[in-house]
Amino acid sequence: MGRPGWGRLGGAAPRRGWLTYSDGVPRPAVPTVRAPRRVVATLLVAAAGAGVAGCSTSAPARLDPPAGATALLTPTAAPTGVLPSTDPSAGTVGALAEGFPADLVPVPEGAEVLVSSAQPVEGTDLTSISLNLRSPADVAALVAALRDPLLAAGFTETSTAPPAGLAAQSTFARSEGGELLVLGVVDDGDTRTATLGGTVRATGT
Repeated sequence: MGRPGWGRLGGAAPRRGWLTYSDGVPRPAVPTVRAPRRVVATLLVAAAGAGVAGCSTSAPARLDPPAGATALLTPTAAPTGVLPSTDPSAGTVGALAEGFPADLVPVPEGAEVLVSSAQPVEGTDLTSISLNLRSPADVAALVAALRDPLLAAGFTETSTAPPAGLAAQSTFARSEGGELLVLGVVDDGDTRTATLGGTVRATGT
């Protein structure tokens, strides 16, 4: 094939986007197509992921992520079972809230109060309470420190198998279920965090 040149065919200039070769036959030039930067970036990310997968398997690399990748990127909520909310904005941070029944739920020795609350339940003689604290004591000792005063006050305990994420969970009831507290303990290896909450009949601090 002859080399391209900017010659004329029949005295007319070649059309825009066409090249005229030395044999006098004009042919369209092949345009250079550039992919949008966003598409290129997406493909590079996909290719990088496929490259990593290709290093760990003998199967051909794929641009689409494996089904398991989606699950790894999906955030999951921390398991809380039926524990009460301890929203700091609705309680007292670092101390017992005003009206909290410390005689019924005393803070275990060596424990640090993270947040607490005590709110009267409208139309009843009940108080809604919550307590979140951290302790260096082991799980059994921390549960005992919170359980013993409740049992002494007439509550009965129902222990249940804790859900994933909790080291211990118990429910305490009194007044035929009119007063109910739920306790859960999380063990992170270094310290234990306890959450206790529900409704009780009690005088405040």
